[in-house]
Amino acid sequence: MVLVLVDDISARIQYTFDFIFKMRGVEYTLVESIDTFNDFQGAKLNYSKQMCSDGISFTPSGLLNETGIWNGNLDKVKIESVDCLSFNGNKDLVASVFYVLTRMEEYNCCSYDDHDRFPFSHSILKKYEWVEQAVCDRWASYIIVDLLKVEVVKSKVEIIPTFDIDNTYAFKLKSGKRRALSKLKDVVKLDAKRITKRKSVENGEKDPYDTFDKIIEVGKQFSGVKVFWLIASEGSKDRNVPIENIQHRKLIKRVAQSVEVNIHPSYGSFLNASQVMSERDGLESITGSSIVRSRQHFLRFQLPKSYRDLIDAGIRNDYSMGFAENVGFRSGTARAHNWFDLERNEVTELTLHPFAYMDGTLLEYMSLTPEESKRRIQKLYAEIQNFGGDFIFLWHNETIGEYGKWKGWSQVLDFTLNLKNE
Repeated sequence: MVLVLVDDISARIQYTFDFIFKMRGVEYTLVESIDTFNDFQGAKLNYSKQMCSDGISFTPSGLLNETGIWNGNLDKVKIESVDCLSFNGNKDLVASVFYVLTRMEEYNCCSYDDHDRFPFSHSILKKYEWVEQAVCDRWASYIIVDLLKVEVVKSKVEIIPTFDIDNTYAFKLKSGKRRALSKLKDVVKLDAKRITKRKSVENGEKDPYDTFDKIIEVGKQFSGVKVFWLIASEGSKDRNVPIENIQHRKLIKRVAQSVEVNIHPSYGSFLNASQVMSERDGLESITGSSIVRSRQHFLRFQLPKSYRDLIDAGIRNDYSMGFAENVGFRSGTARAHNWFDLERNEVTELTLHPFAYMDGTLLEYMSLTPEESKRRIQKLYAEIQNFGGDFIFLWHNETIGEYGKWKGWSQVLDFTLNLKNE
């Protein structure tokens, strides 16, 4: 049992200490009375402006008792040997947890990338080289284990493979204008290999993106597997087979019988709550199940509007919390946590499930080889083993089929799936 003295029990303070203590199975109580704090015999933390004779003390910067979006002077500082943040010159390890966990810096973003996303290049996680460290979990561990000397029982890391289905097939079920334009594009680019492959598929060979048997097999090994299916078929970034196609619907139903199929809100649904609802309804009509999980196509979201739209659409679990440009921990943790709406200053019912890496990040953004990727993945897994959480990672059906630039990459998925045996 840990007693925490605070000046005022605010929503932000409750949320932050729930993450630090409760999420790690450590019982704690917040109090405002210095007499109660002084009389307590046991582990205690003074996170207030009051002077106490014993216990561990941190002077609060005031961030957790504000209600707006803080946008002051932010710096990296040290408390003993631990890097953390200072707010307008005030070192605050506890507020550092809240600032990163809630993604407060994204609310202050005024320059987005080509997909209207918060750019990794703007993040303090890049600036201070923290992104591949679960910094919020590290800070919590430092407070509990190193300072308060409270024992924490490590939980087993759960490996959770997830798959996005952006393009169900490379060639199969493509028809009409889309098929004609795709063929023309191959001819213009003189892409002989693709032309040959297309003809082979048209003659009955398996489509190179048809890796659904593999995904189903992974689902037999890992009960937590999640699939996120893009059903939108209109737009330059949403070009999947229409769900009106009978064969496409049958495939989705078949996969849904073995693994959990969820919504992959389209690029075109960005900041459009009604479109998200429509796509959810469309997928539910195929699977016959209520859908409460999602991941944004292209990881395209902005805070707070995108998450509010998900809540309005009945989504209760989101798997978009990660950077496209770099592997690591966007919210400083590998633990599922409720989203805190900073503008409304309240904890929401939407649970965020951070992922540690995406296949496209390794090859397309970071230009890593398969062997380099394995080493990076091993380090991410070790981080989660040391500080807790779930090891969630993102692949696509088209990237595990050994086709095109992804030839040789299925071994990286297999390596990840076998980490528990390393």
